[in-house]
Amino acid sequence: MYKEYKSTKYDWLAEVPKHWDERYLFQVNDEQFISNKDVHHNNLLSLSYGNIIKKDINSTKGLLPESFDTYQIVNNGNIILRLTDLQNDHKSLRVGLACQTGIITSAYTCLKPKNISSKFMYYLLHAYDLRKVFYGMGGGLRQSIGFKELKYIYLYIPQLNEQDQIVKFLDYKISQINKFIKDKKREIVLLKELKQAEINRIVTKGLDPNAKMKDSGIEWLGRIPKNWELKYLSQVCKEQTLSNKSVKNQNLLSLSYGKIVNKDINTTEGLLPASFDTYQIVNYGNIILRLTDLQNDHKSLRTGLVTQTGIITSAYTCIKPNNLIIPEYLHYLLHSFDICKVFYGMGGGLRQSIGFKEIRKLKILVPLLDEQKNIVKKCNEITTNIENLITGIEKEIQLVQEFKTSLISEVVTGKSDIRDVKIEDNFELETIEESEVEEEVSEE
Repeated sequence: MYKEYKSTKYDWLAEVPKHWDERYLFQVNDEQFISNKDVHHNNLLSLSYGNIIKKDINSTKGLLPESFDTYQIVNNGNIILRLTDLQNDHKSLRVGLACQTGIITSAYTCLKPKNISSKFMYYLLHAYDLRKVFYGMGGGLRQSIGFKELKYIYLYIPQLNEQDQIVKFLDYKISQINKFIKDKKREIVLLKELKQAEINRIVTKGLDPNAKMKDSGIEWLGRIPKNWELKYLSQVCKEQTLSNKSVKNQNLLSLSYGKIVNKDINTTEGLLPASFDTYQIVNYGNIILRLTDLQNDHKSLRTGLVTQTGIITSAYTCIKPNNLIIPEYLHYLLHSFDICKVFYGMGGGLRQSIGFKEIRKLKILVPLLDEQKNIVKKCNEITTNIENLITGIEKEIQLVQEFKTSLISEVVTGKSDIRDVKIEDNFELETIEESEVEEEVSEE
């Protein structure tokens, strides 16, 4: 703790060290806008999860303009703020530090720190962001603000040598935290791979390691239990198409991360139609397959088991198993096929989309019903055990992320005195990239 403190202009920040200076934001930052119109710089950058990251300028994913002439050039040390849509989006991290020269949308505010450490300025504004200081400041339809509204916010700033010590301390601590998070995320990836490998083995080889085997005639499947039958998909299920036009069911469902989940029919997030008359009704035991956009999207989990009556987009294929096969078993099997990328390359047309007509002759493994039940039971057991482990790891990550948030806030606002803390030199700065934060793709 510091010896002496003084009051601030903020209710949320009662006091700061007495020797820290009070400054308006514009006194230590200039607004910078350098147009890309005549430069045609093509190093595209993006603000993602609080990081300024490089983005593929030729990517077909996301919304990109026809021309980047309207974009602005940013340089190493600039601070980027996304101060739009403040009334709707209270989750995003809105502050990033540019570490390279590139271009970014002109919708963002770009600051050029002066007479202050850029990294300290970033950490300070990041703490303000975490405290939701920017929310409620905006006006207009999108609740957006810019440098004009931001320039008079108060900042409390130590001398440069103390700024440097704070930056070094936070870099070191956050590097340790990020390394911990990365390691834990790798554990989650390995557990998911283990779960899928176990399920894939069980649904294609059975539970009896001593079972007599035969050649399936399918290269990627290899040998299968001798008493299992191979049938076409059309022999164990049929396509179901039940229109919602006259029923008006309101229980909206969505395929997300390989599960059929409830979705708020009144939500303003995502793309929803003006009417749900075009949607289809699905029932318990149906299996949903999203067999669109096969050429672009190789990450999504494309199968889901329906556990309740509801409605879902008619763009998805809905199948109804018959009495030869248990729905849960067929779902585990098709999920395994999905992971093995069986559906990719089967489609045609602009979006590489397929339907029941193209998959009806897919070869399906059909054990006896009792064995199917035992397989489902074992797969459920494996899934539950591994998902419990993953939930525990995710809680660890959440706690560490909350600690990181509080640490940054306490240090840059002077609640913790780290001036005499010894920090090892030459540590490797660990960052967390976009792909490490969001590893899965939601299907809808």
